[in-house]
Order: sequence, then structure tokens, then C-alpha cells
Amino acid sequence: MAVTHRRRIIQGLSGLAALSAAGCATGGRQARRDARPNILFIMTDDHAQSALSCYGNTILKTPNLDRIASGGVRFNQGFVTNSLCLPSRASYLTGLYSHAHGMTTNGEESGFVNEPFLDNATTYPNMLRKAGYYTGVVGKWHVNTPPDGYDHTAVLPGQGQYFDPQIIINGRMDRGSGHTDDVIGEQAIRFLQHRPTDKPFCLLYQFKAPHRGWEPAPRFANAFADVEIAPPETFLEDIHDRPRAVQLADMLIADMADYRRRGVTAEMPYEERARRNYEFFIKDYFRVLLGVDENVGKVLDLLDRQGLSENTVVVYTSDNGFFLGDHGMFDKRLIYEQSIKVPMLVRHPASIAPGQVNDVQMVLNVDVAPTFMDFAGLEPDPHMHGRSWRPVVQGAVPADWRKDFLYQYFEFPAAHCVRPHRGVRTDRWKLIRWEFPAAWELYDLHTDPQEQTNLTGRPEVAEVEDRLRSRLDALRREVGDGDLPGYVPGDPVELRHCKPVN
Repeated sequence: MAVTHRRRIIQGLSGLAALSAAGCATGGRQARRDARPNILFIMTDDHAQSALSCYGNTILKTPNLDRIASGGVRFNQGFVTNSLCLPSRASYLTGLYSHAHGMTTNGEESGFVNEPFLDNATTYPNMLRKAGYYTGVVGKWHVNTPPDGYDHTAVLPGQGQYFDPQIIINGRMDRGSGHTDDVIGEQAIRFLQHRPTDKPFCLLYQFKAPHRGWEPAPRFANAFADVEIAPPETFLEDIHDRPRAVQLADMLIADMADYRRRGVTAEMPYEERARRNYEFFIKDYFRVLLGVDENVGKVLDLLDRQGLSENTVVVYTSDNGFFLGDHGMFDKRLIYEQSIKVPMLVRHPASIAPGQVNDVQMVLNVDVAPTFMDFAGLEPDPHMHGRSWRPVVQGAVPADWRKDFLYQYFEFPAAHCVRPHRGVRTDRWKLIRWEFPAAWELYDLHTDPQEQTNLTGRPEVAEVEDRLRSRLDALRREVGDGDLPGYVPGDPVELRHCKPVN
């Protein structure tokens, strides 16, 4: 299925090349009159939607990210279709679900050596370049294939490191000095300062933070030191009533080993370990985001000085959400709300009214590629699973905008031992199907937004559950999602990284 999608998209690239040739036929003079917007895509790694002040956080202040929200639209219903780094990043680039682009795991990093490579030609930056855009990517790439087909690249190898990072600039290894997100910010500024001015640009500006490790720049090392940050309501939730697949996942904050050097030992009682780990973790998590916000501000300021802000589409998002103590957990992967919800902010002063808050429309990571192509005046490839939300942000919501979406997770066995699962999420309901062992969950998000009461099997919701099971099957058929890739139940490698299923 993934090969078919890639082949069909490649077939459409000849049309983009023809469009580019027509649009640039008169050379530089035509390009200077080009009204197509610039595109700035800003992405962090593991940024929970709740960890921005524009989404209501009263402790962590993110004034520069808030500038994007106040200048355009803040989506409260922004989601990823697979809450795992590499699959989600590839979905942002291709507009495809992870089973279709083929990257369903974190690849070799997680022990999966046969993962297919990303076909750069099928990504929106390559398509925009063929249509005359000057393109670049700076920062954390974290895709199993080096970026190709860009005018400029400056990316971290693999996960990168928080200080003095190695950075691959146009194929040559170099080393930055200082905190990695400052280095990434400097690279974004250089791109903007040295870009050709006779064509629009598309820049992917991608941070390492707030990925695990959570090592802040020295100037933020003592931020929040005297602030008490209360854990979420579900912090001490007993998960033993949840399906075995959830119980067997290795994601509890109490069990994380990151802060043993600060005195949190395995011998401590569970609640004490959980609370002390949380205190260290949440403050470091907020601290690294202060650096992100500051560096976003520097680039927004440069756009202002260069007179580019009016006609630059700026999108801010993350490759996935993150548990910040919700259900006693950290990390992501699970289909629960804090993992699959992401910040989704967009502004384009030339066409989007400022100050909008959208509580209704569900927008997905697979929508970003067709959205950017739409803003650039190109027809999104019909085989992309996402759709452009340009009309949504411009006040003309299509009558047939999605009412639900499919979620899928495949990586197993690997870090955190999260079993494969799929689900359907509507504006009210969420149905989850777990594998290894098989189980179901059903939540009413209106009455139970914290997803604590599993309604599956209850007579009063039997009709709803039947309808959602049918809808889950239909959504899978719509996107060509067949059998689970890779893992076969009973495979002995299950025991390599994960707790055995009893």
C-alpha cells in the first residue's frame, strides 16, 4: 500500500514542474511580483498541548508562541494520527497515515532494521521547491532518511544532543556551540538572512526540546525553582482496572530512572518516587520550552524587520503530545488525549483574521502537507489522506469537514512496551482496540474528559459501541489500513524489551 501511494504521488510531480516553469517563465521579475506566501513550519518534539500559556498554562509563559496564536488561529482540536516521533514526522511531510508512507516505528533506533525509507520526492517541501520555492530544514530531523531535495539543510544526526550538538550542514558534519535549540535558532536566522529574495521560501524550523533528557540552557537552569507545580488530577490514578495492554506499558513517572542522580531511588515508596520524579521532570520540561519560545521570538522578530510577516504562513505544532503526569505517566504513544493532542497554531495576516480560537474542527498532522500546498496555489495530491484546512482558518468551513478520525500505533516490542492499538475519536466518543492481549475501551469525552470510566460492554451504550466499531473498520478501509505490520503474536522478541503478557 505504501509503495502504491508513493508511486501515485510521484506521477503527480510532473504537473508541479510544469506549473513551476509557467510561474517562473519571466525569471526574476516574475518572482519579485510573486504573491504566493512564504511558509514557516515550526515543530517541537513531545510538546503537550497544555504546556503553552495560550492553551491556559498559568505557570509556563510562552509569549512568542502566543504571538502566533493571537495573530491567527489556535486549534484546540489538533491531533496526530500516530503519537510516535518518526511516523508522525513522516505524516507531516507526506500527508499520509504511517501505514501508507511505510514508517510505522522509530526504525533502527528502536531495533527495527527493515523499516522502509522516506521518499523525499513525495514530501511537500520537495513539491514546493519544484514549484519555485526556496526550501530548507534546520534542527531536529529524526527521520530514517536524510533530507534530500532541499536548497539548504542543517540537521541534527538522530536524536541530537542538548549541548554543543553535531549538525550536518548540507551533507557535511559540523558542530554547534552552546545549547542545541539556540544553535537551531541561529541556523534558522541564517537561512532567512541568506535566502534569495526573488522567490518565496519554505523553512522547516524544528527543535529538539522538549524531548527526554530535558537539559535546559544555563540561563533557564533555575527557572521555577521556588514554584510549586501541582500534578494533574489523575496523577495517582490506579491503572489496574485498565486493559492489560495498558498495565504492561512502561510509562509510569514513579518508575522513571532519570532522576536517581538527584536522589530518587527505586527503594522509595511509590507515591514518594512519583512526586519527586514529577517535580524534577516538570520543571526541566518547562525550562527547555523557555528556550524554544525565546528562539521562536527571534525568528518572528526577523520576519517583522524584513517586512515578511504579512505574507508568511506560520504554523506551530509538535510531532506528538506528551503525558505530564496524566494517569501517572510520561511519554506518549497511547491513544489517550494528552498523547494524541498537539498544539496547532497558524497565522497568515494577509488572509487569516487574528484572535481566532477554534474549538470545533479536528485538524490532523496529515493535513499540514495539503494545507501548505493549498496556500502555495498547488493542488494537493489526491492520494494524500489529509485535507487542507485553509478554508477553515479563512472562515469558510466545508460542510463535509471530518467528524472523526482514525488513530493507529504499531511499534512493538520496543521502548516503553506499548502494544499496537487503533481507535476512532469523534467529538464526543473514543473507541480503542488493543492488541496483545486483545481488549476494548470506550470513553464518553463529554462526561469523562479524563478517560477514567471504560464503558465498553455496558448495555446503555451498546448502540454507540456497535456504531463506533463499524466506523473504525470503515476508516481503516478509507485509508487502506490492513493487517498489523511487522509483529506476529508470540514472536520471542517480545521478551527482548518488554514485560511478558501473562
